[in-house]
Amino acid sequence: MTTPHLELAFALAIELGAPIELGEDAQGRHRFIPITGGQILGPRLMGRVLAGGGDRQTIGADGLTRLHANYLLETDDGARIGIDNRGVRFAEPHNSNKLAAGEVVSPDLYYFRTSPTFDVRPGPHDWLARHVFVGHGRR
Repeated sequence: MTTPHLELAFALAIELGAPIELGEDAQGRHRFIPITGGQILGPRLMGRVLAGGGDRQTIGADGLTRLHANYLLETDDGARIGIDNRGVRFAEPHNSNKLAAGEVVSPDLYYFRTSPTFDVRPGPHDWLARHVFVGHGRR
């Protein structure tokens, strides 16, 4: 059995709008965060994040936040790629509350991982559909 290794394909710098609070229930606090733009930077992919997507979050009282973001990328060569990005962020409740309020918290004090999948047409970027990706997020 071989140990999987990771290599950087690209990074996303995502610009966000103000959170839209949706209320609370037994699962936690629900909100939607609009994605307003951003950049794709990396050795395997360059381009921009298109405005119009968003991130639905459920923030639990225990510090666990479940994330589900859906948005579009546009590469430097004009290809448009859909991304469905699910993940978790965990911080001790006092740090989770700070993150939810938009305060600065050191990335060393929380765990933030995602696993995106891509909707991509055949062509130079279809390698995205043939790999498993792990994202490491930070605010």
